[in-house]
Amino acid sequence: MLETLVETLAIVLDGSRLLYMLLGISIGLTIGLLPGLSGTVGMSILLPFVYGMDPYAGMALLIGMVAVVHTGDTFPSVLLGIPGSSGSQATIMDGYPLAKKGQAARALGAAFFSSMIGGVIGGVILFSIIPIVRPVILSLGSPELFMLALLGLSMVGILAGKSPFIGILAGLFGMMLGVIGSAPSVPEYRYTFDWLYLYDGIPLPLVALGLFAFPVLIDLLVGKKSISESSALSGKWFEGVKDTVKHRWLVLRSSILGAVAGFIPGLGGSVVDWLSYGTAKQTSKNNETFGEGDIRGVIAPESSNNAKEGGSLIPTLMFGIPGSGTTAILLGGLLLMGVEAGPRMVTEELSLTMSIIWTLVIANIIGAAACLILTRPISRFSLISPSKLVPFLTIILIVGAYQTSQHWGDLLLFVLLGIIGWIMVQLDWPRAPILIGFVLALAAERYLWISVSRFDWEWVYRPGVLIIAGIIILIFGSSYWISKIGALKGAKAKGGNV
Repeated sequence: MLETLVETLAIVLDGSRLLYMLLGISIGLTIGLLPGLSGTVGMSILLPFVYGMDPYAGMALLIGMVAVVHTGDTFPSVLLGIPGSSGSQATIMDGYPLAKKGQAARALGAAFFSSMIGGVIGGVILFSIIPIVRPVILSLGSPELFMLALLGLSMVGILAGKSPFIGILAGLFGMMLGVIGSAPSVPEYRYTFDWLYLYDGIPLPLVALGLFAFPVLIDLLVGKKSISESSALSGKWFEGVKDTVKHRWLVLRSSILGAVAGFIPGLGGSVVDWLSYGTAKQTSKNNETFGEGDIRGVIAPESSNNAKEGGSLIPTLMFGIPGSGTTAILLGGLLLMGVEAGPRMVTEELSLTMSIIWTLVIANIIGAAACLILTRPISRFSLISPSKLVPFLTIILIVGAYQTSQHWGDLLLFVLLGIIGWIMVQLDWPRAPILIGFVLALAAERYLWISVSRFDWEWVYRPGVLIIAGIIILIFGSSYWISKIGALKGAKAKGGNV
């Protein structure tokens, strides 16, 4: 393990791969500091360009982008009071009041430094967990892998939030899209409607771009949000660094909490920062200043949302279970580069896994350092008007969509899926389940076919299969229960307001 880790560092620091990492970091910081964009949008934009790339270079690009998105999104959260992404909402609670008090640089310094430490801790946790899960992964056969694919699909209930039934339907719709084209087990083509373009199936980048990037374009174009005209920074960012060192135990506690929350599929994203913020407020002395400009209210969520990325990669890489739209796209990126997540990531592809860990750590350090150095000039980018931003993004998305297979059908499907994604946004329906169903469809079908061929239907009674089946039932039950509780609370709130 340690030898592989050291050898992989030389691969990561290779000139061309380091360049891809720096490119990913630059894109991630840009995506983060522009309000309304997110890691899912950034991943969907980059996905078409990793097709056929060297896996080490491709993952350097993708992980470099993902690692720093929640570092860059601190700018609009602190300076403008507008969340750069769903993972930076809690930072506004104390970051924006600090900016209004003339302590914006202090808040940004604390946020960037704690983000860097959180990201490094997340990478260390990811490395530490490999020896523990490796024996478990190597003991899995095709029946267990099929059940793990179903376990990944069961996450749609959690990701659907208040609408688990809608989430399940969305996941099934994603599976329907995923099985278009040639079957993995028998020589036949399905649901192609005699259109030659569909014989190879719908390209994954188009699904990601259409569902997540296209609706953002429309919202940016028609939305007229009021943004503060003032972006002046005052104070010194080094004061925030000293605050972070002073509250080092809060950083450590929040980082571990973020990594654990990231490990549990469906708990990441906009949940982890509020979870760490609430925990920090409840466990801190003199917490009456939270929400009024307390630096601890910046340190806690910023530490956890970067550490979350390391935790979320554990089920994604080791078991092929995506817990969010970002990790689902990451799984697709691996497939485009000829790598399949699962047991191979700790055996044949162990060096690639180690390169991901190194990229996660190095990208967090570089991203935080860049933000600290470029605090003043970067802050001006968050004031770009949608009318200037949309044409630039449109060109990138069209090129990315057409790059998939260089067929006019790419553009047609991009617009069609984009309209579906925009309608789902308007109806407040979850889109991540579609992506998860799409990514796991062929894997579930392949493992089921192998299991039936080798064991007939006796594989159903294997202990590992029964244990995973119990977990799936528990997840569906908890999703239904949580949605019911949310509905009851909403009804009581309405009744109380009448």
